[in-house]
Amino acid sequence: MKETTSSVLPGAGRVLVSGGGSGLGAAVVEAVLQAGGMPFVLDREVRTVSAAKAIEVDVADRAAVTAAVTQAAEALGGLDAVVTAAGIDRCGKLEDVPAEDWEQVIFVNLLGTVSVVRAALPYLKSSGGRVVTVASTLGKRALPEASAYCASKFGVIGFSQALAAETGAEIGVTTLIPGGMKTRFFDDRPEQYKPRDDSRLNDPSRVARAVIFALSQPPGCEVRELVICHAQEDSWP
Repeated sequence: MKETTSSVLPGAGRVLVSGGGSGLGAAVVEAVLQAGGMPFVLDREVRTVSAAKAIEVDVADRAAVTAAVTQAAEALGGLDAVVTAAGIDRCGKLEDVPAEDWEQVIFVNLLGTVSVVRAALPYLKSSGGRVVTVASTLGKRALPEASAYCASKFGVIGFSQALAAETGAEIGVTTLIPGGMKTRFFDDRPEQYKPRDDSRLNDPSRVARAVIFALSQPPGCEVRELVICHAQEDSWP
């Protein structure tokens, strides 16, 4: 990634963060700021975003995403990195989760990731930038009553690997595979689908530092896959 000023630390620069309004995305925004970079947030809810420029957009809307990414890149004068942290979940047995809800998980988690990356690709190729896609330990290990989420995150991993193979030395691609984190991600779940022991959830700020690590690799060196979780994480391996 190219440095924009002498005060910018490796791993910073002009960084577009989808889902940057909360959770891991917000932690990545803060980490980029601490490194002296310029984050830009895409999220469905941006009223709480004050430290970075932001656009309200649903990543499941491909046309809106394309326009938002273009606007963000023009505002920043290009892009050095993209982090795709937007994600949702709908728990339950396949026959119990409404088809529309199940498909929305795919639209946001998988197709939203693809739409953001596709729109950002010309800018990243121009800067020799990097992509960090956010998968999950449930993209490596399937659990019951999580078929939509697992399908989406398995898909993110496959997409990321194919993208890395396709783009070669043009851009860097890292698949981030985090375990559970202490965020509001679990708030709207029924009680039976909430973590029973949140002491085994990672602080998103620690995961965000892993993102900066991936973005800070020297030219020609890429972290292709990065699993990061609490030491007592029970969804991995």
